[in-house]
Order: sequence, then structure tokens, then C-alpha cells
Amino acid sequence: MAENNAQPIAHVGQLMRRYADWIVGVGVLGLIVTLVSPLPPLLLDALLALNLASSLLLLLLSMNSTRAAELSVFPTLLLFSTLFRLGLNVASTRLILSGEDAGDIIEAFGEYVCGSNLTVGIIVFLILVVIQFVVITKGSTRISEVAARFVLDAMPGKQMAIDADLNSGLIDADEARRRRAQVATEAEFYGAMDGASKFVRGDAVAGLIITALNLLGGVTIAMFNGATLAEAGVRYSMLSIGDGLVSQIPALLVSTASGVLVTKASSEASLGMQMMAQLGGRPRATLISSGMLFAIGLLPGLPKIPFFLLATMLLIAWRATRNVRSSDELLAEPKPVAAAASAAPTAPSAEQESEAALELLKVDRIALEIGYRLIPLVQDPRGQGILEHISQLRRRFASREGVVLPPVRIKDNIKLAPNSYRVLLGGQEIARGEIEPGQMLAMDSGATNGKVRGKPTTDPAFGLPALWIADSARDEAELLGYTVVDPVSVLVTHLTEVLRGALGDVLTRDDVKELVENAKKISPAVVEELIPARIGFGEVQAVVRNLLREGVSVRNMPAILEVIADHVGRTKDPDALTELVRQRLGRALCESHADAGGVVHVVTLDPRIEARLASAVGGASDPESQPVSPAYLQRLVERIAEQLAQGAKTGADVVLLARSSVRRFLGELVRASLPKVSVLSYQEVTPAKALNTVATVRLED
Repeated sequence: MAENNAQPIAHVGQLMRRYADWIVGVGVLGLIVTLVSPLPPLLLDALLALNLASSLLLLLLSMNSTRAAELSVFPTLLLFSTLFRLGLNVASTRLILSGEDAGDIIEAFGEYVCGSNLTVGIIVFLILVVIQFVVITKGSTRISEVAARFVLDAMPGKQMAIDADLNSGLIDADEARRRRAQVATEAEFYGAMDGASKFVRGDAVAGLIITALNLLGGVTIAMFNGATLAEAGVRYSMLSIGDGLVSQIPALLVSTASGVLVTKASSEASLGMQMMAQLGGRPRATLISSGMLFAIGLLPGLPKIPFFLLATMLLIAWRATRNVRSSDELLAEPKPVAAAASAAPTAPSAEQESEAALELLKVDRIALEIGYRLIPLVQDPRGQGILEHISQLRRRFASREGVVLPPVRIKDNIKLAPNSYRVLLGGQEIARGEIEPGQMLAMDSGATNGKVRGKPTTDPAFGLPALWIADSARDEAELLGYTVVDPVSVLVTHLTEVLRGALGDVLTRDDVKELVENAKKISPAVVEELIPARIGFGEVQAVVRNLLREGVSVRNMPAILEVIADHVGRTKDPDALTELVRQRLGRALCESHADAGGVVHVVTLDPRIEARLASAVGGASDPESQPVSPAYLQRLVERIAEQLAQGAKTGADVVLLARSSVRRFLGELVRASLPKVSVLSYQEVTPAKALNTVATVRLED
């Protein structure tokens, strides 16, 4: 049955997608035709009926919508309906002034309202114009202005709330994107309604002027044709009033619809349900009103039946809603009796208050605090905001490092400078920087052939000298050889480098457990053999942390666990296990540092230096080896830096190569001053296609 019902709906949807643009285009062309071409009376009657029906439909749609933004096309419909009514006014005026039949609808409206007294008809018509122009149109215009102002002012706060929910993990990226689109649509709608309400106001003025012109022009033409003033007044007054009413009643309905749409609050219920629920949700007011109406009916000289009848109806309504405590109870779905009987009490308990207090103790694992001038950069309509970049950043870390970053919470901090930001890890600051919104960061690539004007600064990610330049000077800077980056990319690049260096500190036991669970789906045997019988998550975490701190990807988690399982019987030292894992991952390490031809470019150490370091850090010292002093280590690091810098001039990724017994010590020593340098052992580069020794580090005694 459901499939049978779905087929006609799908067919209608296909027809709409195929012919919707044609229908709208023909309709707009028809509006233009009504302004310049004469219409026969029969067609005019049909179009007047269509105008009345469409206006009534718009009113009912606005009353049954749950949110104003659901009718985002309403401002455009308001323009088209106004143009449609004006076209019909022009067509009816042409028929009235030419002395032809103006159609049955116009004549019927005039006779029904005027009857035998034209003065009554004129007064009724003027009252309708006053109601629309002074009361409804003016009020809805003012409400549209205020609503548009408040919606636009509240837009940054709503965007920040969505970002906070996304960063805290309450919603996913798709839901956040949907909410941002909803906020943007709402702002566009109220902004458009602020201007579209002027159409309704102008339509009321135009209707009044057209009616006056019909009356004066018709009487004048009739008198020139030999009719008396009384005959011309009766004839054309009735037609003019009928034409005005046919136009003003649909205009009044559309004006009311626009007023309803901008005044109703967003809710899951329609306007009728909201009104009934909110009026009936206060039974005490209903009871008091019933008593007052009954008392008024007892006053001498007043008719008793109307007041007593209304008092009785309010009393019945009170009895039906006397146990209701709020309007939400009337709008809520009824619960099953069994479920209602077993439901727990909703009163706040001490346990709930304690849980609310514990929420305040939670610390964000990763947070980004920004100054108030950087708030507009969080979300960009083109999808180039900080949030979108962070989503891509998390995907890159998962695909390269093999670790899923926790959500990065973005929040503003009024204590920061307007253009500043800082990165927090576990609530503690680990980095900060400053960017210039609306400008570009121009960095000297080393091959520039000119100077560009800008504000000197330092790239926060790599510490390189740079310039903040105007956006208009971007092309000029790129032609001069500068590398130009937008401020959002500068911030996200800095965040990426900071998190890559602190990835080992970010990793928790829960993260390791999740990595192991994913590996268990691929290699269940090794996981079941290793954890928890032979080793715990804490030891695995220590090994994975060591790998991440040295820039080694942990995507191949099954291989890492296999190495640990093979050697955990001999040692549980995380550092020793890390060296063994690195040797197993040697092929991946070589590929990450090799050039396009598969060649790994290395800087080696003099064998005497390696022997001296091995004697200092090894288990058994060599009595013939000289001791290692801090000054010696300082000179060694400086010499290594010189050789690496010399090798990097060729454009290759140069690594430091040493024996496995000193690799870890040398890596920690070099990483303190050269964090981007990788230190490999000879066992780790065995799978490499070829090695190219760029230089050998030597030191004179």
C-alpha cells in the first residue's frame, strides 16, 4: 500500500521538476500581459476568482507553517501577487471606463455591498482601506523591520552555538551544516520581508487611487456621453466600489498572511494549535473570565443570554483544562498508561544537581580560543571557515597519522586581543598567535624579485618573516614571487603543526582502546593473544605515544601489535618495544622520506662520534672512549644542523642516520632544537631502494 501511495507522489514530483520553471515563466509573462492587453469579461472573472483563491491559500499556508522560514518564497510571492492585482485593476479599469461589461464578479460585489445605498458601500470600502493601510500593513511593516534587525543581530550568536555543539560532539558535521543553512535562510527571509512589506503598503495606496480614478473618470465620460450626473454616479459608483472590493479583499488577506508570518514564533505546532494551547493552558484565567461575564450579565439593562452563554462555555473549557499546568502539556503527545505509571518523578533531585555540577569540571581536550574580531572567520558561507578547515584537518590526521583527533572546541575569549588566538590542550595553553582578518599573509619564498608594501610580522606556524598585505595586493605579491596565504589558512596551519607536535600528549587510553578495537576487526587473533593476557592498554599507549612523538604513523595498528606480541615475552620496556616497531615499519618510514625515485637522502655520523655516544648511553661503557659533556653535545647539534641545512638546499628531504643503539638518544637531542628532523637507524632503512649520503658529521677534538 505504501508503495502504491509513493508512486503518484514521485510522479507529481517529476512533473514539478520538469515543468516548474515553465509554469512560473508563463505565469510571470501572463502578469505582464494583463497590464497592457484588454481582457474579455469572462477571463477577467476567472482571474479575479484566482486572485481571491490564491490570497486565501497564502493566508492558510502562513497559519499552518511551523516556522517562518518554511515559506522562504513568500516575499517573492508577495511581489507577484501585488503585480497580479495591479494588472487586474488595470484590466477592470479599461472595461469600466470603456462602458463595456466589467464582468459578473465586480458587478455582484458592488450590488451586494452597496445595495440600495451607495453611501454605505463607499463607507464600507473606505473602512476596508483604512484597516489594511493603517492597521495591518503599517503594523506588519514595523514588525518586519524589528524582526529583521533582531534576527541579523542574533545570527553570530546562533552560529557560535552551532559551532559549540559541533565541537562538543553533540551534533555531527551534516547536522551543523543543516542548522547553519537554516539560520542563513531565516536571516535572508526576514531581510527580504522587511522590503517586501512595502509592496503591500503601496498596493493599498494604488487600490485607493485606482478606485477614485474609476469613479471620477467614469462619471466624467458618462456625462460627456449625455448621461445625467445621478445616473452616472449610480452606475460607476457601484462598479468602482465592486472593483475596489474585489482587489482590496485579496490584498487584505495577503497583508494578513504577511503579518501572521512575521509575528508567529517558531514552533513544531501550527498557529491554531499554539493559540488553543496557550489560551487553554491557563485554567485559572478561564475561570475568572467566566465569573466576570456572569456578573456582567446580571447588570440591569444588559441582555443576559449572550453573557450567560459565553460564561457557560468558558466554564466548560475550565473544567476540561483545570488540571493543566502549562501549554506544553496540551501540545505534548499522549503517553501510554503503562509508561506514564512507571515514569520516574521529574522533580530535580540531589543526584541531578550533582551531575550538573560535575559538568563544570570537564576540561576540553583540545580547544581554540579566539578574539572577537576572529568570530566571523569561524564559519564562512563559501565553506572556507575555520570549522570546515578543522573538519578537513581531522580527516588528514586520520588518514596520515592514523589517529582520530577529538573535537576541537572553538570559543571566544574577551580577554584575548581582538586578532589573537590560542591553542589549549587539556585546558592549558600550548601555543598562541595573531592574524589580521581581511588581509593576506605574504611570505618570502626565497625567490622574490621585488618588495611589496605591508605590515611586518612572523608566520606563527614556522616562525618565518612575513608581511600582512591588503587583499587587493595579492596578485602583485604573487607576481613578485611571494607565497600568499589567507588568514584562516594561517591559523589552521599553525594549529596543525601544534597538534602534530603534541599528538602524543593528546592520545589517551580510550583512544588506544578504540584503535585496538578497530585492529581487532582486521586481525582478531593477535589482539586476543596480546590484550589483556600479556599486556595492558597502558603499555600499548606508551609505545604508540613514542611513535607519534617521532612522527611515525600508527595506521598499521595490526603490525604494531604483532611486533609487541612477538617481543613482549622478553621485554615490556616501551622504549625498546618502540625501536622494534620502528624496524618493522621501516618500509613505511623510507617511503615517507624518499624522493620520487625511491632514494633516501641521509646525513651520517662519524663512526667515532657514534661510538662515543653509544658508550655514554649504552649499558656498558668503553673505558677508552672519552666522556660526553654538554658542550660536546651542543657542538654536535650545531654541526648536524649545518650539514642538514646544506643538504636541504637541494630540495630533498634529508634525514639523520645513526646506529640503533644511539638513535633514540640522538632523536631526543636533535628534536629539542630541530623538531622537523627525523632520525632513522640503519635497520630501518634496509627496505630503501637506495641511500644517498649527503654529508658526514665530524667533530675535531
